[in-house]
Amino acid sequence: MNQQNRRSALKKIAGSAAMVPLAGAPLTSMPFQSSEKKHVPLKGNIKHSVCKWCYRDITLDEFCKEVKKMGITSVELLGPDDWPTLKKHGLTCAMASCLRDGFGISKCFNRTENHAQLYDIYAESIPLAAKAGLKQIITFSGNRDGMDDETGMKNCAEGLKKIMPIAEKHDIIISMELLNSKVNHPDYMCDHTEWGVALCKMVGSENFKLLYDIYHMQIMEGDVIATIQKHHPYISHYHTGGVPGRAEIDETQELYYPAIVRAIVDTGFTGFIAQEFIPKQDPLASLQEGVRICDV
Repeated sequence: MNQQNRRSALKKIAGSAAMVPLAGAPLTSMPFQSSEKKHVPLKGNIKHSVCKWCYRDITLDEFCKEVKKMGITSVELLGPDDWPTLKKHGLTCAMASCLRDGFGISKCFNRTENHAQLYDIYAESIPLAAKAGLKQIITFSGNRDGMDDETGMKNCAEGLKKIMPIAEKHDIIISMELLNSKVNHPDYMCDHTEWGVALCKMVGSENFKLLYDIYHMQIMEGDVIATIQKHHPYISHYHTGGVPGRAEIDETQELYYPAIVRAIVDTGFTGFIAQEFIPKQDPLASLQEGVRICDV
């Protein structure tokens, strides 16, 4: 390249770089703006969902309008009070949330003293979800708090078996999320796929499955594609997230999501993959890009 052409090329590169926002820019410096971009039709090989908690500064009503433009058909981890808003916009909640009264990630099925209250919660929520046309409700193992994994698994199975007849009657899947205990949720018990799969086998119902969070499992065990290929019959739902930091799932992080999603599709999976990253750039632009990356 001669000197003149080199100078011309450098000017073009510099001009393009000036248009790229700083990677660490806070969300407050990039206010929510309605997306007016032309949306390329999706391929239809997967169903797209998104977790609302990552976009707290946008009202649910406005968020529904925006994600629908992107081809997203579900906004999830929402409870019964929010389902009517989703229905108004022609959206579903691919993974519903019903836990209350202090139950959640750190306190759930691995303690037998929790089973009676958890039974009441799910016995009430499962029919409500079915009536709303929903198919899955999230659950958790709880923290170890000194309990060994074998005891915790037996306790979880005991409690889950009690609600399986209700789930089976209403065609609802109860899905336990796999989370990392290394960075985000110290001491969480259901932190490896093999443990979750063993629990599925112990419960022995097609209405109990796993929510495989790609971000969390990359941190805990890696080998994401091989794990999905091996254990996909026990997985009913997927979450995304950039590693490290749970930011955008683009080239700034260590996972290559097109290959991961292609592997998921190749297993015959026909459910939802939900974006669950915390955007550092413009929230809706990042979300749209996440959908594009996963639309294989």
